[in-house]
Amino acid sequence: MGPHGKASGWRWPLAGPARPTRRFDPPPQRWLAGHRGVDLAARPGEKVLAAGPGLVGLAERVAGRGVVTISHPDGLRTTYLPVRALVRPGDVVSAGQVIGVVEEDAAGHCTASCLHWGLLRGRLYLDPLLLFGRGQVRLLPRWPVSGARQAS
Repeated sequence: MGPHGKASGWRWPLAGPARPTRRFDPPPQRWLAGHRGVDLAARPGEKVLAAGPGLVGLAERVAGRGVVTISHPDGLRTTYLPVRALVRPGDVVSAGQVIGVVEEDAAGHCTASCLHWGLLRGRLYLDPLLLFGRGQVRLLPRWPVSGARQAS
């Protein structure tokens, strides 16, 4: 996989070719355990890049790991961890801008050093590889609109 999204304006969060080591595997119910992002092979100290333009929402340690989140104009939010942030909340970033460096993951999220990259729309986790036409599409069931009559 190359470093840029085809005409989408999105780019990979690492400078080199993206090498997913663990794919998106959401749980069947949002409160259950699952893998809510993609792990990309990365070395500690490797630069982490903003996947798209936006506003830094979080750049701090959460549960012992450095986390950066970016809110994008289209309502999406990307997450990056473990990252030593080089940006602060409120910073405006452009696609490809360095936002931090990969940290050593003492908590052992991956068997080898990695960048965990996530994508959300509201509270719904999505496969970040969808930004490049390579993700898994999962359809949700349709629920009736409350108060609407159902056909019999």
